[in-house]
Amino acid sequence: MTIEGEKEVEDHRVHALGIDLGGTKIHAALFNADGREVWHRRIGTPAGDYRATLEVLADVVGIARLLCGPADMTVGVGGPGAVSADGTIKNANSTCLNGKRLPDDLAGLIGQPVRFANDANCLALSEATDGAGAGADVVFASILGTGTGAGIVVGGQVITGAHRIAGEWGHNPLPWPTADELPAPACYCGQQGCVETWVSGPGISRDHERQTGRFVAARQIAEDAAAGDAGSQATLERHASRLARALASIINLLDPDVIVLGGGLSLMPHLYRRVPELWDQWVFSAGARDPVRTRLVPAMHGDASGVRGAAWLWR
Repeated sequence: MTIEGEKEVEDHRVHALGIDLGGTKIHAALFNADGREVWHRRIGTPAGDYRATLEVLADVVGIARLLCGPADMTVGVGGPGAVSADGTIKNANSTCLNGKRLPDDLAGLIGQPVRFANDANCLALSEATDGAGAGADVVFASILGTGTGAGIVVGGQVITGAHRIAGEWGHNPLPWPTADELPAPACYCGQQGCVETWVSGPGISRDHERQTGRFVAARQIAEDAAAGDAGSQATLERHASRLARALASIINLLDPDVIVLGGGLSLMPHLYRRVPELWDQWVFSAGARDPVRTRLVPAMHGDASGVRGAAWLWR
């Protein structure tokens, strides 16, 4: 059976469907047994509506299953937060997911098991496997977008931790705050001054509004800065300083070979020059005789890394 505008997949070996559940969009991709993408789709996320989100996810799975024909298909989902010991989602910045049994509920709708992982862990797995961190022993991969999270891969294995919160640097306090960064802004998690409140897309917008009186999206701030707007340039410089401090604390703790950035903010090219210029002053024992060798790089697979990592959860 085929769907109008789509072609049935001819390879009848096991396929892998990956779904990247974001705050504003859902990206699904189907991969054949050789790891080649054979279909993908992007649709908007029903913001704040858990039931509608489940139904959209189930519809996507149904389409992919029809395209597979007689082939078996696994389903992996990457999204914000993590699965608690009781099977419910916790710590998701898409707060309608918190307290819900997303993997079980989706499995019930589609009639097959679902594996769920934090979206940043999916990014890290994808990039450490055959992306910008391939061959590195320790990879720290961070999503800079609506929220700020990260995944850690050591020796090819994702580190999740006892509470499945490994890599949640977005909810550590911004290190070495300056006087004008206090009092720190409130975070949805109940704390104040979290890294996420400063270096995420909404964090940049709020900081820009505090300084200029104008609330605009991070992408627009970057465009205005490139056009020569001094206020926007100053906003991006403050952001680079905060990101450098936050990542310096990661280097001090994990000493990764490579730090990979994903998410919408990873598309700002100045970060890969400016942040390493700044972070030396906060990295322990960095200096002329022992410079920081950690590489800061964009995700090789771009915004497809999360969906690729989700697909690989069954492999």
